[in-house]
Amino acid sequence: MKRLRSLFRKRDFRDQGLRSPTDRDVAHEVPTNDLAAWYTSLGVHLLLLIILATATVVLPSKLEELTLSYDLPEPLEEVPLPQEFLSAEEPMEDIGALSQAGFESAQAAAEMVDDRSLVVFEHEKITEFGEQQAIEVDLPVFQGPEFSDSLPVQGAGSVGTTGAMGAIDRITHEIMTSVEQQPTLVVWLFDQSGSLRDERARIVKRFHKIYDELGVIEASNNPAFRKEVDKPLLTAVVGFGAAPKTLTDEPTDDIERIVAAVKAIEDDESGQENVFQAIGRAAEKYRTYRRPKRGSRNVMLIVFTDESGDDVSLLDKTVDQCRKLAMPVYVVGRPAPFGRQNAYVKWIDPDPNFDQRPQWVPVSLGPESLMPERLKLRFLGEGNNETLLDSGYGPYALTRLCAETGGIYFSSHPNRQVGRNVSRRQTSNLAAHITTFFDPRVMRRYQPDYLTVEEYQRQLQTNRARGALVTAAQLSWTSPLEDIRLRFPKRDEAQLATSLSVAQRDAAVRKPKLDRLCQTLQAGETDRDALKKPRWQVGYDLAMGRALAAKVRNDGYNAMLAKAKQGMEFSQEGKNTWVLSTDEDFANSSLERLADKAEFYLRRVLEDHADTPWAKLAERELNNPLGWRWEESYTYIPPPVQRQNNGNNRQVRRPNPPQRPQGPPRRNPPPL
Repeated sequence: MKRLRSLFRKRDFRDQGLRSPTDRDVAHEVPTNDLAAWYTSLGVHLLLLIILATATVVLPSKLEELTLSYDLPEPLEEVPLPQEFLSAEEPMEDIGALSQAGFESAQAAAEMVDDRSLVVFEHEKITEFGEQQAIEVDLPVFQGPEFSDSLPVQGAGSVGTTGAMGAIDRITHEIMTSVEQQPTLVVWLFDQSGSLRDERARIVKRFHKIYDELGVIEASNNPAFRKEVDKPLLTAVVGFGAAPKTLTDEPTDDIERIVAAVKAIEDDESGQENVFQAIGRAAEKYRTYRRPKRGSRNVMLIVFTDESGDDVSLLDKTVDQCRKLAMPVYVVGRPAPFGRQNAYVKWIDPDPNFDQRPQWVPVSLGPESLMPERLKLRFLGEGNNETLLDSGYGPYALTRLCAETGGIYFSSHPNRQVGRNVSRRQTSNLAAHITTFFDPRVMRRYQPDYLTVEEYQRQLQTNRARGALVTAAQLSWTSPLEDIRLRFPKRDEAQLATSLSVAQRDAAVRKPKLDRLCQTLQAGETDRDALKKPRWQVGYDLAMGRALAAKVRNDGYNAMLAKAKQGMEFSQEGKNTWVLSTDEDFANSSLERLADKAEFYLRRVLEDHADTPWAKLAERELNNPLGWRWEESYTYIPPPVQRQNNGNNRQVRRPNPPQRPQGPPRRNPPPL
């Protein structure tokens, strides 16, 4: 501004004709304040430089030297390592926590003993815009030579319990684990048969405790979970008989609605149990809850039933459907009888005004394998009352569904007790009569092959011993053998000869069937040592031993009948009956050689597979020698009917025996 004022002043002077001020004059007009500030700044900076220079002189320029020294330690005396930590000179075949301390040492325990996972299924990802097939990913599975009971294993087949309540405790744990991962929908499917009425009532009483443990009752009153998508656990209830019926309009977390739905289940009088149809429809109905819009929920299907199902043809379709949707299936059912299709359920009329004597109703509960793997041969003197053993697993179809979807089959029986026999009288009402149960830790090695029909048939073709076992079992099922007659009362020679001839004819009918069984099994004998799984090994050995034993007995039986037809005299006075008893002697040397071979197979079962149903049957077969001998006995033989001598040959009427007082009326059991 000062410069501008000077320029304007010069211009004014020119315009007025006056002389303008010179540059010197302008310089004299600059103020002295700016010069003072400049000199002050210069002085401050010079002072700082002087102070820094002085500091370099005053501060010490040399650091103190540090000396580092150390002393060599004296060498330690050599201490030998404990024996447990010494290395072996030869490599060990088994790797793990093995030592000489026995069971007190750490064991290489894991979730599985098998060499592959039982649960390998392809997930189906469900989106709002379509369905996308999942990429198969191999998941690590902990394996070891010992099984750990403390590690929960899904897809491990069957788990034995004494009742549905014990199974519910484990199911509650499975639900809790699922909820911790992500929101979950649980679908309860109840068999509507009358035999499960009492069990449903017990489960309803337990529901409040279940959902209280799961935190559902508390969460349902929490404002943070008002929206369906935010609720941690939803529940749906389905009943099924001939057809499934949804008992909850929409999945809910209201415990009162859940309990009311279960109580509303009515008995289905059709007698049909289409369990696979019900599971398939439930999976299809609730698949939308797997989508992000419905909370991307886990969906668990929990089934209560007491039979193997009447629609097993839908098994493969149901397995594929549940695997793709990643819906595990848990079934609380009954144990399958070992190697048999039917079991017999005890039924006592609930109305005391009717006959209270138990009735035995046949129900379909087996077998535990896809095809029969046990011969259908009667034991000596067994008659029609066949003894049923626990197979250690549930019915094949339902157990396979659980195993392949990552669920568990709970084999529930109220009389389950390992180590003692259960009589018919001790069997609980509405329970199947199974005489013997086995340790589940032992039976875990003998799990059936849960395969499709095509895969199962392929395995039968890869080993002749395996194929021979199944073929022989099917032959014995389609053409069962009748029991043999052992007592032959003698009224006179003609009557005795007729009885012996009839028994010989029956033996002749059995002979080609037994010969065919033995020939079928012997065709696979060369591949017996190639069998790796214990179930197939023991199955083949028991079948071979029992088939040879039955052939030896039948051929020796026929020879002893032929000997009796040649004539035998009683050595003891008052005896009138010939009785065949088992003995160590044989009719000829060829039967003795076959008997030795049969005993070899049966004893190998006892030695290599103790405490199993196969060993139980082998022991029972060996309890009776395979040879025969004749013994003398007495049988009351009524005298010939007296006839009147009036020529009309009419029989003399005998007085009627006194009538017993009649008890309460007897009703037939309802469909179970």
